[in-house]
Amino acid sequence: MCCTAIFAQGAKFKMLALYTTTVESDHVDFAKDAIKYFTDLAAKDGFAFEATTNWKNLNDDNLKNYHLIIWLNDFPQNEEQRAAFVKYMDRGGAWIGFHVAGYNDNYTKWSWFVGFLGSAVFYNNSWPPLPAKLVVDDTKHPVTQGIPAHFVSPINEWYGWKPSPRLNKNIKVLVTLDPANYPLGKKDIIREGDIPVVWTNTKYKMLYINMGHGDQIFTSDTQNKLFENAVLWLGRR
Repeated sequence: MCCTAIFAQGAKFKMLALYTTTVESDHVDFAKDAIKYFTDLAAKDGFAFEATTNWKNLNDDNLKNYHLIIWLNDFPQNEEQRAAFVKYMDRGGAWIGFHVAGYNDNYTKWSWFVGFLGSAVFYNNSWPPLPAKLVVDDTKHPVTQGIPAHFVSPINEWYGWKPSPRLNKNIKVLVTLDPANYPLGKKDIIREGDIPVVWTNTKYKMLYINMGHGDQIFTSDTQNKLFENAVLWLGRR
């Protein structure tokens, strides 16, 4: 087990990030960078932050201590952890999932989570990781305030979804892959489609963020501001 924590005096809220060190190396690199970013952000914005590789912390007794849960590069693998997370969200908890945390396919066998993401199921991806032009759908939302209507996101592996979460009435898409990118990729190519990259299911306090592959994700001040907005929006709600 690995764990890091920062406790700000008079913290506004408590955030717990879960990650794994035995997954794809680019996802581990992202998690390490994310922990540094969120540690610095907690000191700056006055909230309490913890990070752990112990997914057994997804239990009823522990989750009630946190206002916001973040999955950096993995997701719960057993029914006990999944049930505890569902209960946490149903009771008003908040969640942010990055990149592979939202991955689901025929082997996932977690129908609640598919609905939680707005019925979005992983369909395809771009490879190798590349930067991409993004379109901000709603510049007035708390997550995208101060973010320009168009910006370039650093190198990332981009996921496509079928059906698009935008088709779900409960989903509010905040950022979308700009069709001007197509064809995107060299080995695995995304050639077309509506591909949201940041969205929220309005039935919950949640946000999915497609970024999260490799060690370049936190190199953009614009994108970092979006991440900060997301944490403060959900942590303070």
